[in-house]
Amino acid sequence: MDMFLSTPNATASQSQWPDSSFSFIPADVPFYFTHKSRLIDKYSDEALTLAAPVLSYWFLSLFFHYLDTRTWQWLEKYRIHESAEVQKKNRATRLDVVKAVFFQQVIQTLLGILWLSEPTTSGTWDQHLQKMGEIAATVAGFAHRVLGEKVGEAVLRANGRELVYFVYWWAIPSAQFLAAIFFIDTWQYFLHRGMHMNTFMYKQFHSWHHRLNVPYAFGALYNHPVEGFLLDTLGAALAEYVTGMTTRQAMLLFTVSTFKTVDDHCGYTLPWDPLQFITKNNANYHDIHHQTIGIKSNFAQPFFIHWDTLLGTRMTREEMEELKRKRHQKKE
Repeated sequence: MDMFLSTPNATASQSQWPDSSFSFIPADVPFYFTHKSRLIDKYSDEALTLAAPVLSYWFLSLFFHYLDTRTWQWLEKYRIHESAEVQKKNRATRLDVVKAVFFQQVIQTLLGILWLSEPTTSGTWDQHLQKMGEIAATVAGFAHRVLGEKVGEAVLRANGRELVYFVYWWAIPSAQFLAAIFFIDTWQYFLHRGMHMNTFMYKQFHSWHHRLNVPYAFGALYNHPVEGFLLDTLGAALAEYVTGMTTRQAMLLFTVSTFKTVDDHCGYTLPWDPLQFITKNNANYHDIHHQTIGIKSNFAQPFFIHWDTLLGTRMTREEMEELKRKRHQKKE
């Protein structure tokens, strides 16, 4: 048993769980775990969680803005629109966009300060042991009920430690992350679609975002302040809350969500961009929604397209071009 609890701070009591489950608590940790109470010594995890989405937004946006200013020939084939179209078709200046984004990020940060006023840390090692002990007891009970006492005990002795390790360090965090992005997708799809279906909501709020007929990276959060709060800020905060994430998990969720949102508005179909091919909801997909002909389609954002597919609001690039061709023929 000592081999499993070799960490100095391991002071959990064996009497808390059945004898057969206590020895299955692993002391080794995955590569992403650290015993440090702060990821960066000078800054609390709460401060990093607030800063991460803002820094991520401008880091990736400035990268794509740099590409926008280049005249490299090889880059042209990856641009969804020619650079001239941005100036010609968009009805908001870049200064308007920057000011609106900064304002939304101020509101986002203020809400975050209130939201994280009671920090949800990653916990001490003793707390991790406590949680792993509870999972070990659950795994042991499940094995005994399903496989019987003798077979269950044999399976636990052979693989119990690995099962608890996998469930605690990988299965549960992965399930939380997937549940969070599903929540964000659901929240944004129905609220986004509602803002298009309701004339008042569209004119008063969502029409701001569609002043960018040709989207670009740092215009991803160009929204009316009310929409920015409801769609992005509140949606992400609720996703973190309902899935019971720690502060560090929330930091990862907010960073990935920000990267994805910026990338979806970047205006490029880069083959080496991982955010472009891990899901069909990418810059090419969302660009269709920003065109007049596709404005009632492709509401899904920022991760997957299941709601568009299930509810019949998905439009492909080929379908859009075919619809354009038919409309052009009618005019002739």
